Amino acid sequence: MSQKKYYIFNNQTGEYEPVPILGSRLRTTIWVVTSCIVLCTVLILLVFFFFGSPQDELLKRENERLKTQYALLQHRVDDAMIVLEDLQQRDDNLYRVVMQADPIGRKVRNAGVDNAARYAELLQMSNGQLVASVTRDVDRLSRNLYVQDNSFNELVDLAHQQEDRLQHIPAIQPVAQKDVRRIGSGFGWRIDPISGLRTYHDGLDLSANTGVPVYLTGDATVTFTGWKQGYGRTIEVDHGYGYVTRYAHLHKIEVQKGQSLKRGVKIGQVGSSGKSTGPHLHYEVIFRGRNVDPINYFFLDLSPEEYDRLIQEVGNL
Repeated sequence: MSQKKYYIFNNQTGEYEPVPILGSRLRTTIWVVTSCIVLCTVLILLVFFFFGSPQDELLKRENERLKTQYALLQHRVDDAMIVLEDLQQRDDNLYRVVMQADPIGRKVRNAGVDNAARYAELLQMSNGQLVASVTRDVDRLSRNLYVQDNSFNELVDLAHQQEDRLQHIPAIQPVAQKDVRRIGSGFGWRIDPISGLRTYHDGLDLSANTGVPVYLTGDATVTFTGWKQGYGRTIEVDHGYGYVTRYAHLHKIEVQKGQSLKRGVKIGQVGSSGKSTGPHLHYEVIFRGRNVDPINYFFLDLSPEEYDRLIQEVGNL
């Protein structure tokens, strides 16, 4: 079958001239070009599909960099928490114990941080688990630092209060050690020297010569001076902070009710007034309404060796 011929009008000659039939070389060229275009298109699609666009690659690199930074931040937060936990341990078990303050519980230190709902939105993000974990730890660190700062501020205030407290609590012997001849009766159960019955002794008896000075054992205000049944001439003082001391069987009272005095001031003289078998000072320490052993409150006045000897002497009574 003969191929169809196509004509085109030539303006120069004024005649129709036949159009040349495409040769095999031209057809091959067209096919190659078309194939290349198709192949390039497929390759481009494959690159986008498997490797992403340049923007995607940039985002991936940025994402990896952020993950690395988050991991580094997590490491630094963990190191900071180790240091802070050491401070918290010393705060609860040393500083606050010395200052007679209650330890701060873990619930208080981490209040609000352990609320999972607070970080639910973060978990929806890319790498949400990592982001939420780091955010939670940073919040925990921030909360603990805030609590610890408040604790230290409280301890500073308590330290100032303790300085005043140490001046007020009874902490020396009411009779100088050189003037004490012996311990007449210690604190606790004893045989009453007058009735012969087993009775509870609320204080400590320090035997000394009549007229030996009696000293105030801590800063205080005099609340009573006068005669008390059984005690004879008596002085009672209020030291504050829950402490009261009583000085009985005095020969002479040298202070007045209402006076505010400093530790070490002479307040009277040893005597034998009231229910007494000889000159001595009956001394009581009362803490929050209960009598306690006065010998435990001589710590500013005796060396460790003298204190041990005094304990042994009382124990042998």
